[in-house]
Amino acid sequence: MAEPHSRVYFRDRIVPASEATLGIATSAMLYGLSVYTVFPVQVDERGRSAFRLADHFQRLVESCKIIGIDRFADEWDYQRFIDAARQLIIENDPQRDVFVRVSVHVDESIPGTRVRGCSTCVSMFVYDAVPIIPQDGARLKTSQWRRIPDDAIPSRAKVNGAYVNSVLAKQDAIDAGYDDAVFLDGQGHVCELSAANIFLVRGGTVITPPVSSDILDGINRRTVLTLAAEEGFPVVERVIDLTELYIADEVFATGTSAGVAPIIEVDGRKVGDGTQGPITGALRKRHSAALRTDTVHGWVTAL
Repeated sequence: MAEPHSRVYFRDRIVPASEATLGIATSAMLYGLSVYTVFPVQVDERGRSAFRLADHFQRLVESCKIIGIDRFADEWDYQRFIDAARQLIIENDPQRDVFVRVSVHVDESIPGTRVRGCSTCVSMFVYDAVPIIPQDGARLKTSQWRRIPDDAIPSRAKVNGAYVNSVLAKQDAIDAGYDDAVFLDGQGHVCELSAANIFLVRGGTVITPPVSSDILDGINRRTVLTLAAEEGFPVVERVIDLTELYIADEVFATGTSAGVAPIIEVDGRKVGDGTQGPITGALRKRHSAALRTDTVHGWVTAL
């Protein structure tokens, strides 16, 4: 399990991790009323760089807008976001790849179940880039818990409190001896993993559920869709039935904390020949290179 690095950004300054605390009576604690994003920072001989930083900032803005957190966009612009991230990285001086989690917390005390006009604060912390699922072949179990529908808690917003749904699904999968869960929606169609998007490959075509299937519109999902098209693979976004995973040639997951991870088993059924498929391998290679050296899409920001 990864631990936060020693210095964190909290309430407009860098402080020791032990000092970054929220009161027990705040909306963030009482209702899980925070939104967040996680972006990767690559560390190598060229220096340090963040991947798709502008998109991660935009996701925070959009998550706040969806939930009704109305102060963040007025108080923060993209340059302030970059400056805070750069200051945090300099202070912690990571020597290997890390993730940075940024949250907007509603820190109003005992406001009741409302959000507009409530005060907020921003936190950022660094932790080692440990993948959330195995990178050499993950085993999945269909969750007994259904994905929260968009008309209950919007999937497009990364709301902290909504991740109770993910915890239930993943813990059930772990208890059953699997690595992660596959969420289905209310109609029984495939959504995503507990905290990653899902793709399958059949007949050379890369297929993934649409954003209307109660999924997170993942930044790495978008990245892989772009890279797959550039590689010449046909790409389709459509509703997927669970049994399609059982007969797929390849299945893989994507996400900031998942990378591009091959799935080798679903509900006790081997995917393909039980090893990473060629299209998954090609996309993993392209994705890994894009994280560090993208010069075409403007995805890499030096820190």
